[in-house]
Amino acid sequence: MKNEHIRLIFGLKLKQIRQEKNLSLQALSKVSGISQSYLNEIEKGKKYPKTDKISALAAALEVEYDTLVSLKLSKKLEPMAKLLKSNMLTEIPFDFFGLDTAQILDLFSAAPAKLSAFVNAIFEIGKNYNLTVEKFYFAALRSYQEMHQNYFPEIEEEAVRFLKDQVKGSEETLNENILAGILKSMYGIEISYFDEEDQPIIANMRSVFRPESKILMINKRISEDQRAFTMAKELGFQYMGLKERPFTSSSIEVQSFEEVLNNFKASYFAGAILIRQELIIEALKDWFAQKTWKPEVVTEMAERFHATPETLFHRISNVLPKHFGIDKFLFMRFDALPGSQQYFLTKEMHLSKRLGPQENKEEHYCRRWVSIEILDHLSSKQEAGKYTGPIVDGQFSYLKNRKHDFFVLAMARPLNIKRQLNISVSLGFEVNDQLKSKIKFLNDKQIDKREVNQTCERCGIFDCKERVAAPTILQKKRHQEEIRKVLERLN
Repeated sequence: MKNEHIRLIFGLKLKQIRQEKNLSLQALSKVSGISQSYLNEIEKGKKYPKTDKISALAAALEVEYDTLVSLKLSKKLEPMAKLLKSNMLTEIPFDFFGLDTAQILDLFSAAPAKLSAFVNAIFEIGKNYNLTVEKFYFAALRSYQEMHQNYFPEIEEEAVRFLKDQVKGSEETLNENILAGILKSMYGIEISYFDEEDQPIIANMRSVFRPESKILMINKRISEDQRAFTMAKELGFQYMGLKERPFTSSSIEVQSFEEVLNNFKASYFAGAILIRQELIIEALKDWFAQKTWKPEVVTEMAERFHATPETLFHRISNVLPKHFGIDKFLFMRFDALPGSQQYFLTKEMHLSKRLGPQENKEEHYCRRWVSIEILDHLSSKQEAGKYTGPIVDGQFSYLKNRKHDFFVLAMARPLNIKRQLNISVSLGFEVNDQLKSKIKFLNDKQIDKREVNQTCERCGIFDCKERVAAPTILQKKRHQEEIRKVLERLN
């Protein structure tokens, strides 16, 4: 058993026996001769007392020495043993959210049987829904982003410091040649390129970093802006000294939450040096001042910053809350194979109520969302041989019984690797008078407006031409409501 767990068990037992004897920490301190602060540290599992102090505690509590040092827990605390043997305390990043292990165990010790049953229920639900530790880590990261409104000043400061030290001229855009040169000069990292002929097994990966040889392998088939982002992200790992990290663009097996967090930090850094904060703020001010909705402005912005749609939209989401006071929006990414009618919500972040689609593999996402419509539009252009570049569209989306509409901005394009995949990224803003005063083009009457829902199974639009599944969940909910009303009348 880990030393930390031994300390925690000793602290739990000490606290339980002390309380059973109706002794306060102050009273135990007086009879044992051990300071109250040190006793507090012991009970929290932070300290393990020496032999003489254990003897003093045993005498003060009138119990055997072996009772205190034994790892066997009382019947009341038996559920704690199962918790300590599980990976829960090490795999869930409690400390990241301001909780330490001792606080968690202290909470459990108050009602161990009930809380243990609750944890077991959570584990069972996780198994049934295939909630892996990796998925939990990514969910925790999303919550962390939402808590901080997806703006991290310490990383912004690192990016400014890097640009000041390494780049001359505030208007210079960091292209892949500049980034490759910085990687080489600062860290001795060489760039090499591969494709499906060189490396068929990893042909769908964007990049692989080999730390021993200091080589960053990049897929030849990805676009110029993707290559620039890959290099900028590697600079993020190196410049911020992020040791626990993935070495591939697509995670094979996540080892820890620290790895997930550092990967996010490096990505944020990449966005911050590719799209400088002051320049994106200036570009957004100009765009928001326009009175007419012009999709091409978004395309021009992506071209100006040599950024992928996802990098651009994430960067916009970074600066909106702090610099524009816009903090009610959502971010989504959908994936779909060309010509397919299957759509996968692969990324989401909500800085508002969760009104848009959320990851749900059991139901069919509403096809009326512009985020999905734009994928169909992209696929049609590809089939007709008319695709020339990323597609941008916007839509006012509204759900019945909701106070506000959403303006959803979407951008779609294919990924340029062997197994082609189409993606759309979206930002959805909760629309009110205040937002319309900040974003002038939201008053443009030409913007399309559609009623939407989360999934077909929950939707009450029965004449919907886009429907691909029956409203089974809605029907069940309505049937349950009818039963409730009948039972109320009977009573």
